[in-house]
Amino acid sequence: MSEQVEPVFSIEKLYVKDLSVEVPNAPQIYLERESPSVNIQMQNSAQGLGDGAFEVVLTVTITATIEDKTVFLVEVGQGGIFRIQNVPDENIEPLLSIACPNILFPYAREVVSDAVTRAGFAPVVLQPVNFEAMYVANLEQQQAQMAGAPHEVPIQ
Repeated sequence: MSEQVEPVFSIEKLYVKDLSVEVPNAPQIYLERESPSVNIQMQNSAQGLGDGAFEVVLTVTITATIEDKTVFLVEVGQGGIFRIQNVPDENIEPLLSIACPNILFPYAREVVSDAVTRAGFAPVVLQPVNFEAMYVANLEQQQAQMAGAPHEVPIQ
């Protein structure tokens, strides 16, 4: 009689791992009346900590500029420690790349909005992100790179 082992996916801890706010052109930049253009970049990283624990960090970088001047730069690394056990190996990467960032995103969005506001600017509210689509796009890009990689042909 074999014992059925239940899969485990749980949150151990959520935290701000890194927070950086820069306003390099202060105080003059506060006199600008033009609205800045805002660029948002996101990336996700994961590492095993042993015993089924994984650290996942969702890094959000917001750069606001007016022409060639930086208005502000905010970077938030929203971290989490997740426990994943009794899950098939092929399901771990999607959990780390889709489920964990989905959990971290609302916290990162709040930290970004708060940091931008505290820097003296109108809050930046991040729109929802489809982490599954990002994961699939990254997989397709990796497969295309592997397929397009030059193959060594022996010279005779």
